[in-house]
Amino acid sequence: MIVGVPRESFPGERRVGLVPAAIPNLTKAGLEVVVESSAGTEAGYPDADYGSAGAKILPTRTDVFSTADILIQVLCHGSNDKTGEADVPLFHQGQALIGFLRPLGSLESIQQIASKGVTAFSVELMPRTTRAQSMDALSSMATISGYKAVVLAAHTLPRIFPMLTTAAGTITPARVLVIGCGVAGLQAIATARRLGAVVSAYDLRPVVKEQVQSLGGRFVELEVEAKDAQDERGYARAQDESFYNRQRELLGKVVAENDVVITTAVIPGKKSPILVTKEMVAGMRPGSVIVDLASERGGNCELTVSGEEVIKHDVTIIGLINVASTVPYHASQMYARNVTAFLLHLVKDGKLQLNMEDQIVRDTLLTHGGEVVNARLREFYSLPALAAQAQEGTTR
Repeated sequence: MIVGVPRESFPGERRVGLVPAAIPNLTKAGLEVVVESSAGTEAGYPDADYGSAGAKILPTRTDVFSTADILIQVLCHGSNDKTGEADVPLFHQGQALIGFLRPLGSLESIQQIASKGVTAFSVELMPRTTRAQSMDALSSMATISGYKAVVLAAHTLPRIFPMLTTAAGTITPARVLVIGCGVAGLQAIATARRLGAVVSAYDLRPVVKEQVQSLGGRFVELEVEAKDAQDERGYARAQDESFYNRQRELLGKVVAENDVVITTAVIPGKKSPILVTKEMVAGMRPGSVIVDLASERGGNCELTVSGEEVIKHDVTIIGLINVASTVPYHASQMYARNVTAFLLHLVKDGKLQLNMEDQIVRDTLLTHGGEVVNARLREFYSLPALAAQAQEGTTR
């Protein structure tokens, strides 16, 4: 089988689906790799490195799509709402696609992929289990984003992060609040601590308190209790508006005490909850910084402008999207390791194996045989269950 790596087409995207170091593992498994010319250049991986690793360089995107049995992309059609649709005519029957597809964002894009007879796998839906840990690209990109959020904040804040004792006196450390303690939030806590800041963190899931403290952060406890705080996959559940109103009321004082606020609260398939109101922003010290990692889904700050950096009430609010792409070398390296592990899990004896008894395959498979086959997606979009799924449901 031939694995194809096209150049990413989303505007400003600098990552690449595979790096040269991943190719020997694929060739040992009997796979050939073709790469579009200059696909890795912006991430720091020139064509010569791919050639040395055993890949074949093809001159055009069309060549890669027509040659490959399996396509590896970072932002596929679905997650790429700018230029992704141009790839649809290039797909061919029986081809496999692996990458970010934002399956809970647009049913139309997933149906377009299905209509071409493509077997598509969404890395966002990788189960968070020990067995799938090496394949969890979403966590890898969240790690990069959490790190970069702190670097952006430190660059923008008119103060320094660590405490310093100098001939000019003692400089007090910056105070950083992280809201949302998933993978991105925990990495933000760790990075801010490494830079010497005093770090506090809040999450509606009390179970993360120990993780926050182990990184040197102070866990903020509010007098408000969430119902069913997390789902079976470990993600925070959306709460009702009365909960968020009480949460905002209690968070206001905490936000005002900090120089930097980093928000990371995202609910899969839903608009991000507003956690930092315009009144809270107005109560922050002049020069303070908010980095909103939930900006792509509307943002956790009421004044966030998705994709932009704005100043409101003398507070800089950074709504940068696609943050992992700003660290393309290591983001690509981590992503390549994840998708390589996933690909080697899927391909046995030179063929793509669709074992629906395997949770990793069952959860990530979106389309096959011209249909949207993922049970979670069909339920999310209120599609009728497929015959096989209906039969499976009656035998459980």
